[in-house]
Amino acid sequence: MEIEDQLSDVVTQPMADQFPIRAKKYKSPWQLIKELDKNQRLTFAAAFLGWSLDAFDYFIVSMTAASIAKDFGVEVSDVTSAITFTLMLRPVGALIFGALADRFGRKWPLMVDILLYSAIELASGFAPNLTTFVVLRAFFGVAMGGEWGLGSSLAMESLPAEARGLFSGILQQGYATGYLLAALFNYAIVTGIGASWRVVFYVASFPAVLIIFIRAFVPESDTFERTKAFREREGRTYWDEVKKVFKNYYGRIIYAIILMAFFNFMSHGSQDLYPAFLQKQMHYSSADVTITAVIYNIGAILGGTIVGYYSEHWGRRRAIVVCAILGGCFIALWAFGPNMDSLRLGAFVLQFFVQGAWGVIPAHLNELSPPEFRGTFPGLCYQIGNLISSASAQIEAVLGEKFPVVDSNQNLVFDSKEKPIPNYALTQAIFMAIAFFGVIVMTLMGKEHKGKDFTDHLESAEKEAEIFESVIEEYNIKDVQGVESENEY
Repeated sequence: MEIEDQLSDVVTQPMADQFPIRAKKYKSPWQLIKELDKNQRLTFAAAFLGWSLDAFDYFIVSMTAASIAKDFGVEVSDVTSAITFTLMLRPVGALIFGALADRFGRKWPLMVDILLYSAIELASGFAPNLTTFVVLRAFFGVAMGGEWGLGSSLAMESLPAEARGLFSGILQQGYATGYLLAALFNYAIVTGIGASWRVVFYVASFPAVLIIFIRAFVPESDTFERTKAFREREGRTYWDEVKKVFKNYYGRIIYAIILMAFFNFMSHGSQDLYPAFLQKQMHYSSADVTITAVIYNIGAILGGTIVGYYSEHWGRRRAIVVCAILGGCFIALWAFGPNMDSLRLGAFVLQFFVQGAWGVIPAHLNELSPPEFRGTFPGLCYQIGNLISSASAQIEAVLGEKFPVVDSNQNLVFDSKEKPIPNYALTQAIFMAIAFFGVIVMTLMGKEHKGKDFTDHLESAEKEAEIFESVIEEYNIKDVQGVESENEY
């Protein structure tokens, strides 16, 4: 495929056709849920729980960082380096487990992935020192990077096309659900009964039980089974298809990575530094910060679910662009609200739209994915984009410290320790405005394939094979008849 073909594969269609026409008739969320069969419900439940519990295990570190630092006799910043290594290794996991999923199926790699991150979580609770803990969390990053791509491809391939939007939104908010679970567990175990941080990690290894559920009740993806059969029938190897994908779809891969980078800048830029902003600049107590986090994560869950559902009727890109525009309208209230209630309202609404846009992504990336590469493409693009954006909080923090808060007379404002107060509000607001703009531009530049039939390429190939076989069979019959006629003569 030439460069021009690659550009036409990525760049959007004419403005008049940019967004699909809204469906005239559509089903309610409850109706879509009721129409799922048993296997579809169990498969989606496994994908959602896998992602939620993966996020739960990830957030446990940030929740218990102070306790871990005290136990190991180090600074909190030393402990949070484990989070950096987790983020850095996630693309590696997406590549490894995605390749396994495209070659051997979605189900078994998902089970191995869940077992791996559960075992590492348990081992983290027994870490004797910081070095061991950081190494374990780096390996956890490999496991975490693999889960999202496996779960999203398994779920999206099992669901009816008309239900993808709703369940895409629900699936993506497993991340916010994991955060809420981590906050509740930490509050109950460490803050509530005063137990060691290690107990939280012991308890957090329970996702391993999910493997039994998947093994017993979740079927393999029918799309993968048909793809595997087609590959064997055509005499192709998995590596033949990998070469074909990178040759024919490299433009789409690059586009999706850049899109995901801006999406991750949007989510990390609005979440990672916000608790520090509330504590250092707004002087919230730990309890107030936790309550605020719960409020805006509820907004995230609602936004992802609602916008994901309506993306089925508005179109994927229209839903994303509208969320980015409306989210930008609430930056001021989110960052500069005059009191606690206004900041909480701003955080709730902004996360509603940030995660509303994110709710479209599992369906959107799976629909954009080359059919032979669906186990790898969504997760790999997502995690590389996440790696690119991993310094979001650090960028905001450094700029906030470089441009501290000043009063009306342009004099520096100091905290109780006589240190200038970082202006996190201003740097976060500017950062988020840029992130929203980037999401809008990249979304408008791309295409969408809403409602794409994931087996369409197989059906076309199977029909061609049937026609070819019938022609060969007809030719053979005529050939045999011709031979018989000659013999009779």
